[in-house]
Amino acid sequence: MDVLKRAREDRSQTAMQILDVAERLVQTRGFNAFSYADVASELKITKAALHYHFATKAELGEALVTRYAARFADALTTVELEHASAPAQLEAYVNLYLTVLREKRMCLCGMLAADYPTLPIPIQDAVVRFFNDNEAWLVQVLTRGRDEGTLDFAGSPAETAQMIVSGLEGAMLVARPFGDIRRFQAVADQLLAGLRRTA
Repeated sequence: MDVLKRAREDRSQTAMQILDVAERLVQTRGFNAFSYADVASELKITKAALHYHFATKAELGEALVTRYAARFADALTTVELEHASAPAQLEAYVNLYLTVLREKRMCLCGMLAADYPTLPIPIQDAVVRFFNDNEAWLVQVLTRGRDEGTLDFAGSPAETAQMIVSGLEGAMLVARPFGDIRRFQAVADQLLAGLRRTA
């Protein structure tokens, strides 16, 4: 039994290592610009070993988005626990993007969105779910902030949530070729300033 348990743990650890490497490659190159050979070479394993854990690249991609979305959801729960006000939660939300940029990476789903027309349908669906979930969370924050009088914005919370996600994802992309996080920060600061209610 111990041998079987150890074998399962080894397989699980290898799968996590594969996901870690693949995630970094997608965030820095894009989904279509990396191959199983890239991952196998970095981990010093065979491509057959990769296919054992993830039979196809589509399966690997779907697993990447699922894991990334789960981590992001956990981060949003932490934001809710650590920040009481709606403006503070929005600022913490922006910081999630900043953390990724500081690691010289892009949002995984933002990179996948750039490749969207060429992605397998399960990955396309997972990417859309990620953005829908983010916007749904933002709608709750925006609605509460407007009800409490701490946020002010034209249009509906849903439209404003779409603007925030689109603005941050776009700011990441435009900041990337300049290698300058300040470009992203300037856009994010303007987005947040436009939402805060002034006395």
